[in-house]
Amino acid sequence: MVAAVPLAGRSEVLSLFRSLLRTARKFADYNIREYARRRTIDAFRQNKDLSDPSAIAAAFSDGKSQLDVANRQVIVYSLYAPKVKNIMEIKH
Repeated sequence: MVAAVPLAGRSEVLSLFRSLLRTARKFADYNIREYARRRTIDAFRQNKDLSDPSAIAAAFSDGKSQLDVANRQVIVYSLYAPKVKNIMEIKH
């Protein structure tokens, strides 16, 4: 007997995307913050043309696990935040 995996709707996918971007903004280090942002956008662009329901469910599940990892990493990185700002963050 195969358990049916509920498909993620458009609103759930957009919510996950926004949550990942929001979490990326929480990183204190510029390089990590930009990497997380870029990685999120690239992953969603890569998966935008998925049509197989199992592939969509797997990608959504992977995104949710990445969100959990990112939230834990924000906490760890906040404990060891850099004392000096990156050159890209200094305003002229």
